[in-house]
Amino acid sequence: MQNFELISFASADKLAQDVASAWLDEIAAANHAARPHCVALSGGRIALKFFTSVVAQTKAREISLGLVHFFWADERCVPPDDAESNFRAAHELLFAPLRINDAQIHRIHGEDSPQIAAHKATMDISHVAPKNSAGQPVLDLIFLGMGEDGHVASLFPGKMEGKMPADIFCAVNNSPKPPPDRVTLSYAAIATAKNVWVLASGAGKESALRESLSPSKKTPLAKVIQSRAQTKIFTDFPLA
Repeated sequence: MQNFELISFASADKLAQDVASAWLDEIAAANHAARPHCVALSGGRIALKFFTSVVAQTKAREISLGLVHFFWADERCVPPDDAESNFRAAHELLFAPLRINDAQIHRIHGEDSPQIAAHKATMDISHVAPKNSAGQPVLDLIFLGMGEDGHVASLFPGKMEGKMPADIFCAVNNSPKPPPDRVTLSYAAIATAKNVWVLASGAGKESALRESLSPSKKTPLAKVIQSRAQTKIFTDFPLA
């Protein structure tokens, strides 16, 4: 049985709009059940379109995000107002327009060293997210982008090979993409999440996605897919 669902769109704009709608459906269901919704966001160009769509549809549908707790799949070790900061993009395009309460926003402290920031982020999520029977925090949903090399979050090819860190967040040093110091969700944390939605969009990434969908491949995205019972992949590539 295939352990991923591939959903294709004609454009990045349509992808962003439909994924935003599907996410708001998840939030509405959590609101109806009066339970928190813990999500990890990612950066990247498609995320900017996605955030804008979320804001427009949240206002149109009058959905409350008051029970949502926001975490990050990864962060660059830069100050929160730096142009490279994933937090900054989410703050400007999502949190500020929707007036999200600061208590719901659990940013990774990129201004710290990656080791300290990873420890703080692990402690933070451990106090907020519900835990499974093994005592591991479980996110309701993780959004992941994908790079030209098949990397997701800040899990790059050749990094953390053979390792499944117990920590939810891990320090990354000497990243192949600048900036070199980062913090990322571990493979184990992504495997544990209830839902993982991959937004695969952008020039030069189609071959990496094709490779990642092969069960014999070892890209970071392939490892994520192989570690889970189900992963949804939303793409604007013309894949058969």
